[in-house]
Amino acid sequence: MKILLIEDDENLCETLCFQLEKEHHQVDVCHDGRDGLDLFLQDAHDLVLLDRMLPTMNGLLVLKKAREKNINTPVILLTALGELYDRIEGLDSGADDYIVKPFAYEELSARIRSIGRRNGTYNENQLLTYADISYDNELRELNGPTNSLQLSGREGSLLEVFIQSPGITLRRMAILSRVWGIDAPVEEGNLDTYIHFLRKRLSYVGSRLNIKTIRGIGYMLEET
Repeated sequence: MKILLIEDDENLCETLCFQLEKEHHQVDVCHDGRDGLDLFLQDAHDLVLLDRMLPTMNGLLVLKKAREKNINTPVILLTALGELYDRIEGLDSGADDYIVKPFAYEELSARIRSIGRRNGTYNENQLLTYADISYDNELRELNGPTNSLQLSGREGSLLEVFIQSPGITLRRMAILSRVWGIDAPVEEGNLDTYIHFLRKRLSYVGSRLNIKTIRGIGYMLEET
């Protein structure tokens, strides 16, 4: 899972990053509310861990502004404010879950797994399925009705992004950020090349799925 951690406690960030990366998550870190909002709005992550008390812009305002822009990435609020009113306010602002500091990492990890299963971004067996295909993201093996084959790492990452958001138009920059990384020096033409490769792979395994071009916006995984 690709996670955005917006937290101003650098020691906590270091600890969380170490634990999350041990569980094979990719983590981008930001210590500031306004900068965190900029990263949030790129729509490049599967989950956001958001501190409520941040410099320059508090976490609730970051969350509200992201939701106003129709960014639906799941959010777990991290906060020292644990009263009932605070929890209700956080959830009403658009958070998916809420955890009070100090917390045991094991509890946070369980909440991440729960949200991942709910949104199709986490599977205990590393197997992603949609329509007539399955993809083992550990072996990088794509299976369809008639054939199977192994994908390259980049092809596999791209397929995961589409499987996690079927039937939804994904913006080009959001796909680039999620597959290549937020700061990666990659040309947009690379995305078109890998879309072409992935379409051929889907056809080879006999899938009825197609990656549709949404002109001027991006791409969408659809059943034909």
